[in-house]
Amino acid sequence: MRIGLQRLLPTLVVQSVEFDTPKSFPNAKGDVAKFLVGASVTAVKRRAKVLLIELSSKYTLVTHLKMTGQLVFDSRSVHFGAGHPSDSLVSKLPDKSTRVELTFTDGSKLYFNDQRKFGWMKLIPTVEVPNIDFMKKVGPEPLTAEFTWQVMRDRLQRRKNTSIKAALLDQSVIAGVGNIYADESLWGAKLHPATLVKNVSDAKIKLLHKALVDVLTLSIQKGGSSNHTYVDAEGHKGSYMSFANVFRREGQACPRCGRTIIKTRVAGRGTHLCPHCQKSP
Repeated sequence: MRIGLQRLLPTLVVQSVEFDTPKSFPNAKGDVAKFLVGASVTAVKRRAKVLLIELSSKYTLVTHLKMTGQLVFDSRSVHFGAGHPSDSLVSKLPDKSTRVELTFTDGSKLYFNDQRKFGWMKLIPTVEVPNIDFMKKVGPEPLTAEFTWQVMRDRLQRRKNTSIKAALLDQSVIAGVGNIYADESLWGAKLHPATLVKNVSDAKIKLLHKALVDVLTLSIQKGGSSNHTYVDAEGHKGSYMSFANVFRREGQACPRCGRTIIKTRVAGRGTHLCPHCQKSP
């Protein structure tokens, strides 16, 4: 999403904004008029699962999609959508899920859709963004050079008495790992998701580190996991799920050993694994 919007939004000037509920767009009217309308987009950045749309006014539109959020950019020549996989990514907008509609001076639009209204777009001074509670608590980015296997081991030890899957999903431990990529990386490391962190050896941590980086890198290359409705800046659909090894493949053969993949629950989430490759602790 960040990569696509970084290619599309910079230099565009905000002409107007409409929203349906303050919960999704909790900003003072005066701030919107002074710092958003008339400002141009200078950059699109990301921290964990939070998108940062930086503006020439020295403010940032901090956007958290939560469970069902989407961002869809639409112009005469480009349609780009990413986020929760629903038909709103590819249908005519605005629709009943549209919470915020940004119109740019060239006539293009950016829609923030959110079925369950958990997400939000907050206008915050750019210098204050690092001081948001979430930003101060969130863990390291797994795709940076600084994120070594030793760093991963030390971060996971903060949750040593929980399951390895629960630790991976904890945003204060590691940033940005969701359910799909936790399952895929644990399969890659031959680790059962219910294994307690304190029982995971350094050798397994090394394997898990490589698997996680590989899975996230591949997913970005393939356009994410919303394969039915994701559309990138060139109109291509996301394709990662066609390369997934275990997620949503219950009842199918494990691509490594040929045994049947199962679905269970770990850390309160639907969890896919191979019971032969990933031995129960």
